[in-house]
Amino acid sequence: MNIVVNGQMRECKQNVTLMDLLKELSLDAKVMAAAVNMNIVKQDSWNSYILKDGDILELLDFVGGG
Repeated sequence: MNIVVNGQMRECKQNVTLMDLLKELSLDAKVMAAAVNMNIVKQDSWNSYILKDGDILELLDFVGGG
């Protein structure tokens, strides 16, 4: 199936969870917020949230500054 991750098309297997994808991308420790199709997915749901073909995923990492 195909999904869009931060503006880039990506092919992934069926029935992949959001957490599975983050681990595959080596981002599981870096991502602070995730939105699928413009809807925020809470972190406690990442292990059970199954991505679907055509989903648009935005992954955000908060950076501090001064």
